[in-house]
Amino acid sequence: QVQLVESGGGSVQAGGSLRLSCVATGYSDKYNYMAWFRQAPGKEHEAVADIHTGGGYPAYAGSVQGRFTISVDKAKNTVYLQMNSLKPEDTAMYYCAAGTLVGTGSPRYSYWGQGTQVTVSS
Repeated sequence: QVQLVESGGGSVQAGGSLRLSCVATGYSDKYNYMAWFRQAPGKEHEAVADIHTGGGYPAYAGSVQGRFTISVDKAKNTVYLQMNSLKPEDTAMYYCAAGTLVGTGSPRYSYWGQGTQVTVSS
């Protein structure tokens, strides 16, 4: 089994920064991708960024491209999301996920954390 624990959320003013962390414990051979998703009240669940656990192939949603950076420390089984130039519309619960990409297409995420709240005030 794989457990994911997020941290680093909080409240900031627009233009500020936060860094989210997600520590994975358990069987690391059960996933090869890690990602951040978010969900705001009344809105769809949204993929924010993902990355191969080897550190390659980062990908971002258009709404965060150029402001957020995803990275992974494989030795620590930790994925990070550095969020800069935060906007009120970034306010959401942020979830870490771990999954597997086999072949082409998109990774399938089987493991999820409990989430960490990010609130950006104007």
